[in-house]
Amino acid sequence: MADRIAPDAPVLVIGLGRFGSATAAQLVRQGRDVLIVDDDTATVQRWADRVTHAVQADARDIDALRQIGAADFQVAVVGVGQSIEGSVLITSNLVDLGIPQIWAKAISDTHGRILTRIGATRVVYPEAEAGERTAHLVSGRMLDYIEFDDDFAIVKMHPPGPAIGRRIGDLAGAAKNGVRIAGVKSPGGAFQEAAPDTVVSAGDILIVAGTEAQLERFSSLGD
Repeated sequence: MADRIAPDAPVLVIGLGRFGSATAAQLVRQGRDVLIVDDDTATVQRWADRVTHAVQADARDIDALRQIGAADFQVAVVGVGQSIEGSVLITSNLVDLGIPQIWAKAISDTHGRILTRIGATRVVYPEAEAGERTAHLVSGRMLDYIEFDDDFAIVKMHPPGPAIGRRIGDLAGAAKNGVRIAGVKSPGGAFQEAAPDTVVSAGDILIVAGTEAQLERFSSLGD
């Protein structure tokens, strides 16, 4: 059985485009030790004071990865995407080095399938996922949207008009859409678990769970 990876394990981030940079920056904010690798010297220099270690190297060369200690990491993120050949070669190198958890960016379904077949643990489609999320938010009815693989999503939203002044315990059943209201935040307050007798106010923010279709119907009540 594989050893459990510690939640605060150091992370190797390869490629400092938008995706790699955003990932590295968030990891630093979480207090994680981060080694960034990029083949551009100027980029590495800009990041040198922001992360634990910053190295200029060509990650397509497995010997270069060995020299910087990449094999000591349990978690790696491949942010290289525009060069599919480079992305595949880097991911393959990380697999050969025995890194147990490899997250890799893909720019197409074909690219993603290749990464999965060669051993990437998780393939991320940042552009596609951002586009899908934006499509749900542009109407203005939802404030945030997180979708999972099985057509299940959680959204943060203002209550639709017909929900205002009603008890949460009655709301989902009355709307007949199957959503579950999990949390409520009143103006100036913190999020709290939704209780059946909680009355929804106009200024509240709701955390609502359900399928994509159910959430869209619920958010558009009264439109």
